[in-house]
Amino acid sequence: MTLIKSISGIRGTIGGRTGDTLNPLDIVKFTTAYAQFIGGKKIVVGRDGRISGLMVRNVVVGTLMGMGYDVIDIGYATTPTTELAVRMAGADGGIIITASHNPRQWNALKLLNSEGEFLTAADGAEVLRMAEAEDFNYAEVDHLGTCTVDDSFNQRHIDSVLALKLVDREAISKRKFRVCVDTINSVGGIILPDLFKALGVDYEILNGECTGDFAHNPEPLEKNLQGIMDKMKQGGFDLGIVVDPDVDRLAFICEDGKMFGEEYTLVSVADYVLSHTVGNTVSNLSSTRALRDVTEKHGGKYTAAAVGEVNVTTKMKEVGAVIGGEGNGGVIYPESHYGRDALVGIALFLSSLAQKGCKVSELRATFPEYQIAKNRIDLTPETDVDAILVKVKEMFAKDNSAVVNDIDGVKIDFPDRWVHLRKSNTEPIIRVYSEAQTMEQADELGKQLMQVVYDMQ
Repeated sequence: MTLIKSISGIRGTIGGRTGDTLNPLDIVKFTTAYAQFIGGKKIVVGRDGRISGLMVRNVVVGTLMGMGYDVIDIGYATTPTTELAVRMAGADGGIIITASHNPRQWNALKLLNSEGEFLTAADGAEVLRMAEAEDFNYAEVDHLGTCTVDDSFNQRHIDSVLALKLVDREAISKRKFRVCVDTINSVGGIILPDLFKALGVDYEILNGECTGDFAHNPEPLEKNLQGIMDKMKQGGFDLGIVVDPDVDRLAFICEDGKMFGEEYTLVSVADYVLSHTVGNTVSNLSSTRALRDVTEKHGGKYTAAAVGEVNVTTKMKEVGAVIGGEGNGGVIYPESHYGRDALVGIALFLSSLAQKGCKVSELRATFPEYQIAKNRIDLTPETDVDAILVKVKEMFAKDNSAVVNDIDGVKIDFPDRWVHLRKSNTEPIIRVYSEAQTMEQADELGKQLMQVVYDMQ
C-alpha cells in the first residue's frame, strides 16, 4: 500500500492504514488543508471513472462543505474539462479525483488554483505542511457550504475545442475519417463520442463503459494496447486513438495497426501548430529530441523543463511557447488552456491529417526518427535515490562529450543520444529513459544506468 505526496498531488492506493494509503481520514486531512490554503468560496470537483471515485468524491465534497465552500460537482469529467470548468465557473480552485494512468487500486487528488492550473511546487509544499500540522478550523452550522451538480461542462469543453482557430472542422468533415478509440472504461467513453459527432468523424469505441474496471493496464503504452492494435490491423479505420482514464494523455495508432509512437503525439501536433504560428516550444527532460528538431525547422526555440505538468507550463509561460507538453502523449496548447488536453490534441491532429490529405503512417514518416527506451525499477525501503544520482553524475563527470543536467534527477546528454534517471512523481519507482538512433543503442545506454541502481539497492 502506498501514499505519494508530490508535485502531481496526493496519490495512493485505496484501503489500508491511515498515513500509508489514500483512505477517508487522509482524504479529509488533505482536502481540508487545500481548502484552508486556497481561500475563497467556490471549488469545482470532477472525477474519472475509477471504482473508488464515488467514495472519494463523497468525502471530498462533504469536507469542502464543512469548510464553508460551495461545491460545483461536475460529475464524471476529464482532467482538462475540470481545469476549464474552474475558469468557466469563476471558481477559486478545483479538485480532480483521478490517478491518471495508475492501475485500478489507485486514486488521487489533483489540486488546481483559480486559473484551473496545477498548484506550483511551493504552493503544493505549503498544502502538505498544513495537512501535517492539522491546525484546522471548520465552518459553524450557519456557514456550511452547498453542493450544486452541473453536468454542462463536457459540452462547454467540446465547444471551446471547436472554437480554436486551428481546428479545421470543414476539412475534417470532408475527409470522412473513421477512427477506432480505446477509452479504457473511464470518462473518455462519455465525452469523446460527442467530440467526434461534432467533427463529423465516424467512430467505434472499445472499452467504452465508464465502470473503472479497466480492461487492461490503463497506461497508453504499446505493451498494453494489443487489443486496439489488432483491431486496426483488420482494416477499415483511418486512425486509432487511445486515451488514459482522465483523458489528458493521448496516443495514436496508424491505419496499419502500428504505433504512431506516444512521443510523437506532441511532435506531430506541434509541427501543425508551428506551420501556422511562429513561436517556441517546451517539453520535459524525458521527451524526444524530435520536438527540438521540428521546432528549429520552423524557426522557433526549444526549451526543456523538469518533469511534471506544472514545471512544463511554468517554462512555457517564461519562454512564450505556443505549444508544449510531455512525451507521454500530453499536449498543452495555451490558445485553449495551460493543461494537457487529449481533446485538443485529437482535434489538432485530425486537422493536420485532413489538410495534408495523407495517411497516418505517411505523416509519421515525415518526422525525425528516434528510438526511446522507457524502463522502470521498483523502489525498496532501502533505496537511496540521492546516492544513486550522485554516483551517476560521477560516472560522466570526466566525459567531455557529455552534458549533465540535474534539475530533475540526472540527465546525461550526448551529441547523438541521452539518458535520464529520476524518481517518479506518481509511482514508487525510478524511471530510466534513454533515446538514440536505434533501439539497441537506447537500451544499452539505459541498462548502463539501471545497473548502477541495482548495484546500490
